[in-house]
Amino acid sequence: MAKKAMKAMKAMKGMKSMKKGVKSMGKGAIADAVGAACEKKRSEVSKVLDALADLAGKEVKGTGKFTIPGVCMIKKRYKPATKAGKRMAFGELVKVKAKPARNVVKAFALAALKKSVK
Repeated sequence: MAKKAMKAMKAMKGMKSMKKGVKSMGKGAIADAVGAACEKKRSEVSKVLDALADLAGKEVKGTGKFTIPGVCMIKKRYKPATKAGKRMAFGELVKVKAKPARNVVKAFALAALKKSVK
């Protein structure tokens, strides 16, 4: 058991984590910030954010892709079914359950956002 835990710790060590205790902006904070930048009321900006979320959902469901310019691209991806069996994970055999085929939604940051974060 200790050997298994050590391997998992080594794998986790390679991943960088976000700062602890820091939370992302909520919908209200985003509405305040955008409203201040555009000289609009918080309620108006909140309605725009709701409309954007609805539009994104409809577009991803219909066409499979939606882009928020300069921010991200949201795509729908089909994942085929997987069979049950045994697979190697961290050098050990692990039992894996079967999973049905499904559609998943992925978001990718666009180049402009990646450059601004560096």
